[in-house]
Amino acid sequence: MIRMMQIVAGLLLLFMLWLLAPGGGVPILAYHQVGSLPEIYSVDAAEFEEQMQYLAEHGYTAISLAELFAAGPGELPAKPVIIAFDDGYEDNYSAALPILEKYGLKGTVFVIAGQVGQPDYMTWEQLKDMQARNMEIGSHTYSHVALDELSPEEQLSELVRSKELLEANLGKPVQFLAYPYGRYNAATLTALKQAGYTAACTGLPGLGTTGGDVYQLKRVNVPRPKFGLWEFRLRLLRAQIYGKLSSLQ
Repeated sequence: MIRMMQIVAGLLLLFMLWLLAPGGGVPILAYHQVGSLPEIYSVDAAEFEEQMQYLAEHGYTAISLAELFAAGPGELPAKPVIIAFDDGYEDNYSAALPILEKYGLKGTVFVIAGQVGQPDYMTWEQLKDMQARNMEIGSHTYSHVALDELSPEEQLSELVRSKELLEANLGKPVQFLAYPYGRYNAATLTALKQAGYTAACTGLPGLGTTGGDVYQLKRVNVPRPKFGLWEFRLRLLRAQIYGKLSSLQ
């Protein structure tokens, strides 16, 4: 009986070590605003800096989605991370960008193309400056509508209109999209391919990997923390566990 318990304990330990070992994909952090608004998707600038400092001090290297998809076997850094922002709020430029640069990090901003230049959103000039400072620009559709509520034709129009407007104003290809509200359906996946997108990010928890359906990349949602840096660290750990468990399927 004791021998059996030792074997079970050993197997559990091996399983936990495998579960917590690096691998299974890249954490794609999903932020929205960086500011003092008392909203769930607004992370205070001081807390955001604490999180970025943690990444920098623990050996993470920020990469773009383009770099993830261009990398061959063994070409990614040891601990890659993608730092993404949805919507294109002005504080991504005024608050988040200086903090990223302070710690040698970079990110990806998924922009609502129809909101550029509106109050609280970035202007084209700010987006161009972001791009010049090594930030990647992606699409968050044209009007931030739940895509699964639209017809296939309307979905394609949203995706194409956003992509074309961003490319016309920024002068670089827009390859990636994040789904508004994390919502999409089978018609969305078809429309993305027709519109020429390389990949898309969901709101599903886990790690992003080029080895699965690239139009359903998983992310690590980062809302306003209630428990400080420990909550951020636990979200990274949870994504790692999801990524490992997904590899078993």
